[in-house]
Amino acid sequence: MSDFFERKKQQLGVELNKIQKKAVTKTQGPLLLLACPGSGKTTTMIMRIGYLIEELNISPRRIKAITFSRASAKDMIERYERFFPELSPVDFSTIHSLAFQITREHLAEDDYIMIEGNDANRLSKKRLLRDFYLAENNEPITDDLLEELVSFISFVKNKMLQKKKWKQLDEPFPNAIDIFATYEAFKENHEPRLVDFDDMLTIALDALSKNSKLLSKYQQRWDYVMTDESQDTSMVQHAIVEMLVERHRNLCVVADDDQSIYTWRAAEPGYLLKFREVYPDAYIMKMERNYRSSGTIVATANQFIKKNKLRHDKNMFTHLPDGEPLVIRRLASQEAQLKYIVKELSGLDDYGDTAILYRNNSSSTLLMDELDRLGIPFYMKDADNRFFSHWVVQDILNFMRFSLRPERVDLYSKVASKTNAYWSAAQLRQLGRMQPATKHAFEEISLTVQLKDYQLRIIGEQRKTFDALQEMPPLKVIRSIRRDLGYDQMLASRAEKFGMKLDYLQEILSTLEQIAEPLPTMADFAKRLKQLEAVTNQAKVEKTDDMLTLSTMHSSKGLEFERVYLIDLVEGVVPTEEDAEDAALLEEARRLFYVGMTRAKRHLELISYDNESRFVEEVRRIALPNMKKAQSQKPATLVAPKAKIAIPDNPDAVSSIEELHEGAAIRHRVFGNGKITEIDEEKIGIQFAKEHKEFLLEICLQYQLLELV
Repeated sequence: MSDFFERKKQQLGVELNKIQKKAVTKTQGPLLLLACPGSGKTTTMIMRIGYLIEELNISPRRIKAITFSRASAKDMIERYERFFPELSPVDFSTIHSLAFQITREHLAEDDYIMIEGNDANRLSKKRLLRDFYLAENNEPITDDLLEELVSFISFVKNKMLQKKKWKQLDEPFPNAIDIFATYEAFKENHEPRLVDFDDMLTIALDALSKNSKLLSKYQQRWDYVMTDESQDTSMVQHAIVEMLVERHRNLCVVADDDQSIYTWRAAEPGYLLKFREVYPDAYIMKMERNYRSSGTIVATANQFIKKNKLRHDKNMFTHLPDGEPLVIRRLASQEAQLKYIVKELSGLDDYGDTAILYRNNSSSTLLMDELDRLGIPFYMKDADNRFFSHWVVQDILNFMRFSLRPERVDLYSKVASKTNAYWSAAQLRQLGRMQPATKHAFEEISLTVQLKDYQLRIIGEQRKTFDALQEMPPLKVIRSIRRDLGYDQMLASRAEKFGMKLDYLQEILSTLEQIAEPLPTMADFAKRLKQLEAVTNQAKVEKTDDMLTLSTMHSSKGLEFERVYLIDLVEGVVPTEEDAEDAALLEEARRLFYVGMTRAKRHLELISYDNESRFVEEVRRIALPNMKKAQSQKPATLVAPKAKIAIPDNPDAVSSIEELHEGAAIRHRVFGNGKITEIDEEKIGIQFAKEHKEFLLEICLQYQLLELV
């Protein structure tokens, strides 16, 4: 055994710690390996496979490694080939790939059509759902609602929820369950059978449950099974794995319940807590040493995640030095955040080991706009160009187009229902049949469509508004559309009716306004959106070593960077309002925040504005004592003794950083009244009547220099 590890140290330069070696050699029976961030789990898994082959003479064909994503499978294959180039291939695959293999074999004699993976197919999953939604609501489904419906269906399938329990579920929007039921019935009754990706899992499990010959074949194919990222595995996926290992029970499950961030995809982190219920003789090990991050980051993140209750008790640690203190900034606004980020980036010589992480993809659009203007190269881990095709964006563009081409009644018909004219369904159908005219569209509409008196009055006012838009810069145009044409009112109404998230829709409009602000004309605005769409598409596919990385916290899992900036850390974003109302969701939001923090090796900044996230406040309370403790443990430096300063007693003085926040009115004992412009754990900036000053926060508190006004 020791020869194996010594040999790999000589050959690869890979040296495992005591726990990692134990995980490699514990090959018989069920093993749950709980691996903290940066603990070297992939290296340990690959070494375990090599140990089975080289030391125990297990054939590579008898080993199965299951991953959560294709990227993970690819990474493990590459790592295995690099570590053990002389060995035969091992079967690495995703759980979906394995399920498809079982399903295809089970349905070998039956005709079926795979309806996912090709949306151009007439019978594609998304096309069918669009049709069923239209039939149910007499309204086309938006891309947002379609994604929510697809996720909901996947959630139900992966949870293995029976049809009789569907009605008890919270729908993503009204009638979602009815549309789901229609979709399932259509697939079942169609000849040949229709199958989507989620069906592959349920069909595979059903096949293994009912076809003993097929089950026996797959059980005898492998003697050792390993699963990676198992905190992201659903109930149906766990059930498939359980059946595969039932004969030999040589299962190694590698997971971290603290990094389970996909329960909305039906992941079951609770399964890890019940592992011994499934496998009473299971051996549970904890890989707690972090090789990635500084001591300060590791200690803070470890204490932060302990606030969650539903978890295995782990204590992440590192032997790396404490390094830089965490930077926690609360800025005045989202615009101030953007300016700060740009200023920080301008001071870097290289962007390749820097990442900006956020909860939602919508956060990336303004960043991308500014980075593109400044020529800073960037890569987007999970770029989402649906922003540019979103119906809200298209509405604003159609309003603008119509204002410039008022004879285009076809353009007005696209946005008429989004205005304050209260068009009926019959009137909208008439508008849709009208062709562009030589006169103003409203004149043609007045002659063609039977209107009520109040509607004639409203479109008269609308005409004045549209005429005025022609001379406005795009920012004022958008604000006039929202206010004068009733677009904001329409959004609120549609959000309530169709179960849309109003905050998200308003965020899109806010982003459009910020893109529009520096531009002089509507044509420039439309051109800029086209440019940004092209930049987004390019940023998804082009990646070089000198590029800044933009990513959601979800997609950053598994990555690491020297410098990490977590942005938009405000209540309502992380955690969301829904998270705050549900204990389980709040724990998941904290896990997501933890994942973001632990991507950083050396430099970590948490940036908020407005209503600061409760998680930032939790980290601040943890980080400040840790920093003071680290400072007190540093070797003493010989300095000349200072004269003791008498501190006047001031019972009204601020004694804690928690009492201070940006925007607060403050009185400095020497400089008088001012307003806090920025504050972090080290410094406080104050704008006085005639000047701006920065002070060391510790000195201000120690000498009782500040009072709240």
